[in-house]
Formats: sequence, structure tokens, C-alpha cells
Amino acid sequence: MLFNSYEFIVLFLPLTVVGYYLLGRFSEPVNARRWLIAASLFYYGWWNPIYLVLILGSAGFNYWLGEILGRWTTARNPHTPLLCLGILVNLILLGYFKYANFFVDSMNHWLTVDWTLEKIILPLAISFFTFQQIAYLIDVYSDRGQSYEFGDYLLFVVFFPQLIAGPIVHHQEMMPQFQRRRTYILDWENIAVGLTLFSFGLFKKVIIADTFGVRATEAFDVAAAGGALYTWEAWAGALAYTLQIYFDFSGYTDMAIGLGRMFGIRLPQNFNSPYKSVDIGEFWRRWHMTLSRFLRDYLYIPLGGNQLGKVRRDINLMITMVLGGLWHGAGWTFVLWGALHGAYLLINRRFSEWRNPEGKPTKPMGRLGKFVCVLITFFCVVMAWVLFRAANLDAAINMYEAMFGLQTSTEHVRLFKPQIFAFAGLALIFCWLAPNLQEFMARFHQPPGADGRLEIVPSKIAWNPTVLWALVAGVIFLSAFISLSGNSEFLYYQF
Repeated sequence: MLFNSYEFIVLFLPLTVVGYYLLGRFSEPVNARRWLIAASLFYYGWWNPIYLVLILGSAGFNYWLGEILGRWTTARNPHTPLLCLGILVNLILLGYFKYANFFVDSMNHWLTVDWTLEKIILPLAISFFTFQQIAYLIDVYSDRGQSYEFGDYLLFVVFFPQLIAGPIVHHQEMMPQFQRRRTYILDWENIAVGLTLFSFGLFKKVIIADTFGVRATEAFDVAAAGGALYTWEAWAGALAYTLQIYFDFSGYTDMAIGLGRMFGIRLPQNFNSPYKSVDIGEFWRRWHMTLSRFLRDYLYIPLGGNQLGKVRRDINLMITMVLGGLWHGAGWTFVLWGALHGAYLLINRRFSEWRNPEGKPTKPMGRLGKFVCVLITFFCVVMAWVLFRAANLDAAINMYEAMFGLQTSTEHVRLFKPQIFAFAGLALIFCWLAPNLQEFMARFHQPPGADGRLEIVPSKIAWNPTVLWALVAGVIFLSAFISLSGNSEFLYYQF
């Protein structure tokens, strides 16, 4: 069930919120939690009920294993083979559903064999709930977790605002909130903040992201079919996708955090104006912040991080980024996208070490220097997004050739008018100069960062729970609501 669908907005969400607070008001909190679990399972099973068996089985297995690991850890005798078994089972489950077809197709191509495997449909959210539960097992093993009731754990796994596409939440962020009595008491400020976040996120998705998405699809479809594009049209298509995925993921994040707030739950921030970044390292601290946290804490640091010398540090970084790319999708374009970002990060580190070999604090950049750094970082990100969006490597190469005027065909496809650059320019000015929604609402909405801390400076124009701002949010919501379509999924649903 999509957040941007009539059945979700008109039926599911109001009924879930009302039932939740009625049970919280006239019953015990455990009943409100059960209601939210039931609603979340209904939400997940709406697409294909058979996959309820998968997510419930995964949650049950990992909870059971976590309880055993917790008892061993309490006895000061951590059981490493049991932890490895748990991680392996989770990765096998993820690998089968997400990568089995990719593996077979790759073997057929490279070994010229003819292996066959029935097409496996990727279950929704499997990448997200798998990572969350692996982190839980590792923390319990490392004595950083605690014992929970199964109902609390299940709600942590299936909580519908963040279930399908994140944020990738941590149990220590979520469990204490589920256990507070005041979480289940209706707070109108939570409702007002949540509805405002949801409305603005819906507008970003439906009005902005989907509009750019149409143009991006036109350009990349031509590239996938082997057609020739004018250079300016190839750049327009690449910019269109760059803006589509920005507003799509930003909109989803706002909606997810807003939904959580409606239930008295503060989800961690996951998106913080990444196109304002002055280098690629900052980009990854701003884009999909909870994924970056997971990859750092549960992959990069266990590999040795930066504690084993520069060469090993660089290898660890490349492994982390390549696997991060593969997490996004089962295809060589995603692997190369991750590798390209890994190369960006290595170049950025080498430049920083050359510029400041002693690691001393440097003078702040001036406006011109910062502007140039933002443009260079943005260019690098756009080039990588081409790989991320392309249907295959041939389509990506075709797109790059068109962007740099290397196509030899004279039969170019004419897709759209140059005025698209005016719309893209306005959107980029918004991305670079306008305060983000968290800054706009900072006085009443301070979500924790991906590390539990995030300093948000309020913007000069600030939201307040007033009638005027309610009307503004209402207009924003209605303009998006009347533009809903039934076939517009969030891009991160495919991961």
C-alpha cells in the first residue's frame, strides 16, 4: 500500500490513528501496540499476503536467536558461532530473494552456460528489515542490547511508517519509545507536525518528483533502446533523474517521519539537503544517513576501519561502498555505482591529506570556494546517478556518449523542449538555497540524527501550529492529493 494512494490516505491512516489513540486512552498501552502491529502487518500484506509468512518468520527467528545470544552474553560467554549462524541465515534469505536471478544471469553471460531459474519476485522491505535485525543480533552479542518482549520487538521490525523504505532504525532508538506510557496519549502537536511533514512530503513526491520522473524515463528509455540523443537532451534526462530521486527520497523521508510523529514516535533523520554538500564525504553524511550509519558501524569498522593503515583503510572503504551499491540493487550498474562513489571518496581523502598533511583545522572556505566545491560534488553525483538509473551497462554507456557528444548517429530522437532546463534550474536553486523541511519546522520538530544527534538550525521563516500554517499545509496537501496516480511508486521501494 503506497503512502501516495487514496486507500492509504482516506481509509488506512485515519482508522489506524483513531484506533491507536482510543486504545491508548481507554485501555492498556499493550493493546495500542497490538493494534499498531496488526495494522502494520495488514499494510505489509496488502501487496501480497503470502510474504507475511516471510517477515513473521524472520522476526521470530531473529528474536529467538537474540534471546539465546543475550543469555550467553549475560553469562560472560559470547557465542560467536551462533551470531555467525544468525547473520548467515539473514544473508541467505536476502541473497536468495534479491540476488539469485542476478547470479544466474551473470553466470550465463560470463560462462556461456544456460542455467535456468524461475523469476523470483523481490519481497517488499527485505533489505531494510534484514539490516535492522542483523544490527540487533550484533548489538545483543556485543552486550549493547537488552531483552524485550516479542510484541515490542515485532513492532520494531514491522512499524509501517519506516517498514518499506526506511529509515533503517536502530532498536535503541525505537524500543524505549514503544515502552513509554505517554507515547500512547494523544498529543495534538504531534498530529499537527506529522500532518504537515506528510503533506509537504506528498507534494514533493507527486508534484515535483513524478514530473521530473516522466522526463527522466523518456531519456533513459531511448538510451536503453540504443537510440541517439542530442547532447542537451541527455544532460536534461540525467538532471531530471537527479532531481527525481532527490525529491522522491526526500518526500518519502518526510512522509515516513511525519507518520511516525502522528503515533508519538520520532524516527531518525535520513535526508539532510545532500546536494548542498561541499565534498562527497559530506554527501554521504547527508544522503540516506541511516544506511551510511549501518555500513560504517556494521561493515566498515568491523573490517578494521581506518585503524590498520591507509592501504587497508582504502580497501575497507571500497569494499563497503561496493557492497552498499549492491545492496541497492542486483545489477552490475549498482555495483559500479558503489565502486564509483568509493573512488570519489578515496580521491577526496587523498586531496584532503595533500591539502592538509598534518590534519590541523583549516580556515573556513569563502562563498566562492564553497560554491565551486558544491558544483564539483554535484557534477560527480550526477555522473554516478546515470549508472544508478540505467537499465544496464549498455544503456549507461549510451547515455554517457550522448552527454559528451560522442554518438555518431545522425538520427537523433527529439524528446522535449529546452525549457526543461528552466524548471530544473528552479528546482536546483531550491535544493541549494532554500532551508529544508527540518530547518523550517525546527522549533517544533527536532528528529534525532542517524547517530542520535543532529543540530538543526531554525530557518528565518519558521512553521508554527497556527491557523495560517494549517491553511498553507492544507493547500499543499490538496494540490498533491488531487494529482495522485495509481502507478507511482517510491524509487526506494525497489530496494
